[in-house]
Amino acid sequence: MLKIPKLNPDSLTRVLAIDDEATFTKMVKLNLEATGDYSVQTLNESRRAIEVAREFKPHIILLDVVMPEADGGDVANNLRTRSATKDIPIIFVSAMVSKRESQSGFYESGGEHFLAKPVSTETLCYAIESVLS
Repeated sequence: MLKIPKLNPDSLTRVLAIDDEATFTKMVKLNLEATGDYSVQTLNESRRAIEVAREFKPHIILLDVVMPEADGGDVANNLRTRSATKDIPIIFVSAMVSKRESQSGFYESGGEHFLAKPVSTETLCYAIESVLS
């Protein structure tokens, strides 16, 4: 489904996708931006998350759970302790839970939001809009 991009880039939802797998972040960027509703910044090294989040000012962060430098939990804790980033919603993305286990691929556990990999564009958009609404 191809949509016409919005004329005003300021009206786009800014998404920061942090994952050590470059192929995953490229897929997220291409698919979300193709909807015309999102502007996506990608990051493949978790140690720069705070710096990039401060600069990009995302509306929401997609954060891998398992990464080599710092895991998603540590990154989320660091983001939540900084005044500039503490209120940005986070959706954890994980291949550790299957879609079958999570039903739709998007679920909440312990007050946190999770997406199971692999994730479709439709599920990704649904998850983002659900968390932001």
